[in-house]
Amino acid sequence: MRKLVLAIALFSTTSWAQVNTVVQWNRILLTLLRTPGVQPASIHPTRNLAILHTAIFDAVTGSPNSPEAAAAAAAHIVLVALYPPSAATLDAAFLQSLSTIPDGPDKEEAIRIGEAAANRVLTSRANDGSANPAPPLAIDMRPGAYQSTPPNFPAAVFTGWSQVTPFALMSASQFRPGPPPELTSQTYVNDFNEVESLGIPRSPAASVDQQLRRRAWNGAIQNYWNEIAQTAAVAQGLTTAQTARLFALLNVSLADTVIAMYEAKYTYKFWRPVTAIRSTDNSVWLPETKNTAADPSYPGAHAALSSAAATVLASFFGSDRFSFHVTSEVFAGVDRSFSAFSDAAQEATFSRIYAGQHFRFDLTAGQQLGASVSEFVLNNNLLP
Repeated sequence: MRKLVLAIALFSTTSWAQVNTVVQWNRILLTLLRTPGVQPASIHPTRNLAILHTAIFDAVTGSPNSPEAAAAAAAHIVLVALYPPSAATLDAAFLQSLSTIPDGPDKEEAIRIGEAAANRVLTSRANDGSANPAPPLAIDMRPGAYQSTPPNFPAAVFTGWSQVTPFALMSASQFRPGPPPELTSQTYVNDFNEVESLGIPRSPAASVDQQLRRRAWNGAIQNYWNEIAQTAAVAQGLTTAQTARLFALLNVSLADTVIAMYEAKYTYKFWRPVTAIRSTDNSVWLPETKNTAADPSYPGAHAALSSAAATVLASFFGSDRFSFHVTSEVFAGVDRSFSAFSDAAQEATFSRIYAGQHFRFDLTAGQQLGASVSEFVLNNNLLP
């Protein structure tokens, strides 16, 4: 837990007071998620992000007199429950968070409200299906069918995640996209040729900037979008209540997009580019990233989650236009600049072609899925 301890130590009492409590606890969870061995491999991180920020939103909404204390109390209870081995570090962060808030009956009541809100949310998600054993995926060698991918041949992940209870959607299949194109279609042929050409190391067809993009975004995409939301919240000087709602909307949308995405992935079970290309055109082809994500190709995750996040952020702030920087979590020293949320979403989405991970039609389907899920969340949940 060295990385988490270091991260929390960097926040002095002064910095806790200067930065929104909701943002601080979001940072703490992102640090946990990035610490090897902390996040259970069978639990998608977006579930825990959504639980954390749903509890914080409920706590802050119920405690207008001391929302910071309520947010900290809710966050502490949730994260200790989800990450018991990190309890001591989280206890220290909680005490540090409370130290900036004046003592008194409002603070005490807010802590009680925050703890109660956290326990309600944890209880509501206790039997949501996330702990169910993942069913094995049957081997299918037909053209177009997903197969474990070279060179490492991983087992398929999150095969049962579509059975997890959504946070807001009526069902996992509510916005299921139509099927991928037929292997004989011109769309498939065009997109096949595109990824075969662009998605290899040192591709002569890929520009220097395209090669930079594929490496910069080759990390856990939900982490990037939570950091973008942090940047926007701080820059816009949001209140604790406003920040709580923003992060709840964002992470409920991301969590439900993941549930819907896996429902579609394991409905269609479409092969990845590396399987398609090696089977039909080039038996030694490997993507720029070498290994391929361990799930079917259609629809694309970066596309779906980026579309969902950009839709939430543009709606919340009333405009897509916002200038910000994104620092890659996997490619040290790389910093990308944007003037709109949608610009970052587009770059993140299509970086997956240059990385050799996806066909273009995977990504366009993912974009529509993410937008549909987030629009539903915005129109039906966590209303002001």
